Amino acid sequence: MADDTREAELVTPAADAAPAATVVVDGIAPPDTTPGVVPDVPPGQDQGVPPVPARRGLRALLPRRSGKLTAGIVLVVAILLFTFVAPFFTQDPRSTANERFLPPSAEHLLGTNHIGNDIFAQVAYGGQGSLMVGLVAGAIALVLSIVFGIVAGYRGRFTDEALSLVTNIMLVIPGLPLIIVISAYLQTRSLLVVAVILGLTAWPGAAIVLRMQAKSLRSRDYVSAARVAGERTPRIILVEIFPNLLPLLTAQFLGAVLLAILAEAGLSFLGLGPSGSITWGTILNQASANNALSLGLWWWFVPPGLLIALFGCGLALVNFSLDEIINPRLRLGPAAVKSVRKARKAGVGAGDDPKETVAA
Repeated sequence: MADDTREAELVTPAADAAPAATVVVDGIAPPDTTPGVVPDVPPGQDQGVPPVPARRGLRALLPRRSGKLTAGIVLVVAILLFTFVAPFFTQDPRSTANERFLPPSAEHLLGTNHIGNDIFAQVAYGGQGSLMVGLVAGAIALVLSIVFGIVAGYRGRFTDEALSLVTNIMLVIPGLPLIIVISAYLQTRSLLVVAVILGLTAWPGAAIVLRMQAKSLRSRDYVSAARVAGERTPRIILVEIFPNLLPLLTAQFLGAVLLAILAEAGLSFLGLGPSGSITWGTILNQASANNALSLGLWWWFVPPGLLIALFGCGLALVNFSLDEIINPRLRLGPAAVKSVRKARKAGVGAGDDPKETVAA
């Protein structure tokens, strides 16, 4: 009986056997080949299911269109347009010519505050300050993480040890208490000063990740070939290593911008934000100081808080989409799983039991 079974397996065509795509590991189907016999016919071509088209060139580096990427871009672009276009159609955000505590109306869409400022104008204008803090802090954190991460990982030896020592020291220092102490020590704090403080404390974690990636890339063949060809270290870092880390750098920059905006809002809410400037955080601070919540003045604290939450959500969704570039499993897994599901719906291996296939 066992001999007959072996002979049947040897003469059975590969198309009648269970396809290799029915065995899925970690959401990714194995290659559609069966060693020792005729190669399996891809499920999509065997049953009339169109295969997933391969992405080539620049499209292979871009994230696939998804709901979270579209939603993130829409949120970010909409808030940016509101922040930079709406101030042209509002009154001066510092004008006190209006009555106090006016409710929302056609003249004042979000009412007025305790000194007669138009809250809609302040929310629109304050977004520019919050975004400026986030962008400046994100740029500073990105530059420092490149210097202490990529340079340290590529150079190695003494340079790596010295830069890693500074990174480890900054990593163990609690960031929020340090920011609070520095902000409290300064009597006057401009938007630029707050952004610099946030940027100087936001880079150690990203530097460690970039250092490990640079250490991995410096042993690649094309980097070794560049060194043998006599290329200088700055050019190797910029031309050979930097482009391979661009998706990771973009994700880290967006994360730093988001954290800086949230940190500025928290500092401003505590009264340690930029002095004499209008941001979403300072609006929340004024609303809290004047008991807007207990008075039921929702139009004073809900709009800036909602914009902070929506902008942070948009950046986070875009950041998650960029993870699909950095992590090949996230980039290739959904397409492979989708292809297998289409094949199963079309009836591929319908009479076979996956458990029996694995056992065989």
